[in-house]
Amino acid sequence: MKKGIHPDNYRLVAFKDMSNEEIFITKSTVNTRETIEVDGVQYPLMKLEISRTSHPYYTGKHKMVDTAGRIDKFKSKYDKFKK
Repeated sequence: MKKGIHPDNYRLVAFKDMSNEEIFITKSTVNTRETIEVDGVQYPLMKLEISRTSHPYYTGKHKMVDTAGRIDKFKSKYDKFKK
């Protein structure tokens, strides 16, 4: 590996999945403005929209997204380009 290309400021950061309130702690260099207390220890907080605990690929729980016929609209819109 090349020397001098990796950051030196790794620290423990709490990542919080906002969709299911799950918190996990890992090393990161992310800049944060908020903090959170976990098990009596204060950590910088990074809020996430989705993580491995809520993503359908990892959980196996899929949601039906196409309620307004979006696929049909897409097909009809680009149907004129068919040869």
